[in-house]
Amino acid sequence: MKARAAHEKVRSADGTVIGYRRSGRGPGLILVHGGMLASQHFTKLAAALSTSFTVHVPDRRGRGLSGPHGTGFSVVREVEDLQALVAATGASQIFGLSSGALVILRTALVTPALDRIALYEPPLSIDGSVPTDWLTRFDREIAAGRTVSALVTGMKGLDTEPSLFTRIPRFALVPLLAMGARLQGGGSPDEVPVEALIPTLRFDMQVIREMADTIMDYAALDARVLLLGGTKSAAYLRLALRRLSEVLPHARSIDLPGVGHSGPEDDGAPLVVAEVLREFFGAR
Repeated sequence: MKARAAHEKVRSADGTVIGYRRSGRGPGLILVHGGMLASQHFTKLAAALSTSFTVHVPDRRGRGLSGPHGTGFSVVREVEDLQALVAATGASQIFGLSSGALVILRTALVTPALDRIALYEPPLSIDGSVPTDWLTRFDREIAAGRTVSALVTGMKGLDTEPSLFTRIPRFALVPLLAMGARLQGGGSPDEVPVEALIPTLRFDMQVIREMADTIMDYAALDARVLLLGGTKSAAYLRLALRRLSEVLPHARSIDLPGVGHSGPEDDGAPLVVAEVLREFFGAR
C-alpha cells in the first residue's frame, strides 16, 4: 500500500494559510493544479514523480486545505502564495496546469529561486483568444445556487478539450453531471467536493483576464521552461503555447499525441505527463 501524502501548511504574505500535500524523497518539486480542481486531482501524477522528487501539491487558495480567496483577490495574491511555498520547501522546480501555469509564469518573473518550470497549456489570452462571453450566465447561475448548470456553462464556454461530451445538449448534460456530483460527494474527507470547486472558476477567470496580452513580459524570464500540450486541446491553448515558444528565451516544446487539456489529472494521462517531467527535471 502506498504511503499517504503528509499534509503541511505555510502562511502567505497576507496571512492566508496555504495547505499542501507532501510525498516522496529527493529534490523539491511543486505541482500546481488548474481551474475547478484541487490537489486531490494530481494524486497519480504526484505518486509517479515521488519516486525521484519530494513532491509538494498545494490547494490553491479558496480550496480544500487552504484559506479563502479573501478580499481584493488578484493574481498577485496567488504569486505570493507560491513564493511562500517555494521559501518553505526550498523547491526550485515547478509544474502547473492551465490557470495554475499562468500563476507560475507570473511567479517566475519575480522569484529567482525557480530555475526550471514546466507549463501545461496556460490559457494566456492573446487579442481576446480565450472565450469569456459565457461569464455573465455563469455568475447568474452561481448566484441562484444552480452550481451544476454553472459547471455546464463553464465547460461549454471554455471548451478546453473539444469532444462529444461538451457537445451534448444542456438539457441532457445538466442532470448527468448532477448525478456524478452526488456520487462523488461520498469521497475521502480530505477531498474537495466538485460542487465546492465550481464557484472557484470565477477567480481563475479573473487571473486569465488580468494576464491577458502580457506575453511580452515573459521575454525577460531567465528560467528554463518546458511547454507542454496535447494534440486534442482547443486551438486557443495551442496558440498560447506557440506564441510563448517564440517569446521565452529558454523554452522547449513537446506535444503529447492523443492527449487533451486534462492530461496531467488523475482521469487524463498522468503517467505520460510524469515521464516527460521526470526527464525535464532531471530525475536520477
